[in-house]
Formats: sequence, C-alpha cells, structure tokens
Amino acid sequence: METTLIILKPDAVQRGLMGRIIGRFEDKGLQVVGMKFMKIPQDLGQRHYEVHKGKPFYEGLLRYMTSSPVLVLALRGVSAVSITRKMMGATFGSNADPGTIRGDFGVSNSFNLVHGSDSPENAAKEVALWFGDGELVDWSRNTEGWIYDLTGEKPE
Repeated sequence: METTLIILKPDAVQRGLMGRIIGRFEDKGLQVVGMKFMKIPQDLGQRHYEVHKGKPFYEGLLRYMTSSPVLVLALRGVSAVSITRKMMGATFGSNADPGTIRGDFGVSNSFNLVHGSDSPENAAKEVALWFGDGELVDWSRNTEGWIYDLTGEKPE
C-alpha cells in the first residue's frame, strides 16, 4: 500500500469541485486517511514548491496556491501514486484527456485543479510535510476484499 498527497487547488475549491474530485478517488477504491481544509501559509508553500525556486513561474505559483483555501488529502491504496497521476491527467487542462480530472473540469494552462505526488519517494516527503504525527488515520474498510484480490500473498 502506498500513501500519496493530493492537493485540491484554489480553483477546484472556488469552483465547488471538492466533493466530485474526492468522489472520483473513492470510487476508484482509494482510501482517505488524512484531510485538511486550509489556507496555505507562505512558508509551507515555499517548502512544498522549493524544487521550483528560481523558475519563471515560481512566484506566480506561490501567489496562486496561497490565494485561497485548498483541501489537502492523504490517499492510500495499492499503487496510489501512479493511479492518482493517471486520474488527474495531463498537467494542462487543454491537453488532458476526457475522463481525467483535468480533462473533464479544466481548460486552463495556469490553473490545473489538483496536485499529486509524482513518485512514492516524493509522496512520503510530501505527506510528512503536510501531515504531522498522528494526523493520518489507519482504519479498515469492510470493502477491501471487494476492491483488491486478497487471496494471494499481496493485494492485487
């Protein structure tokens, strides 16, 4: 099982898409193990987007991400990182395939609705940045056996 970080960005929040986007992840079988509705403090935004510091879009990205509330999620499931990346679609809504979150809800090449960790290693770092000790909830769903084939050595 992997845990990945998802941020529903200011445009998703302002457009009232939070429930629809969370529903897509839950419908896929991913489990919500952490959630925070918040306005990102400048220092946290800087730490999260540190890899982009010095790039031409960095300052605008920080302004955008700290301009309005966001919903931060920790989602868990088998291959959660790659699954959520596929579900989000191409970075720019104008290039994203129908059926993806960005393809169905986005057209902008600036506002792209959702952030998702891009690797299991980055997911671990990002989850630790956004969620403190005890803020993720380990819980069992009665549906696990209907989402994953649990008859073998590992869930499929």
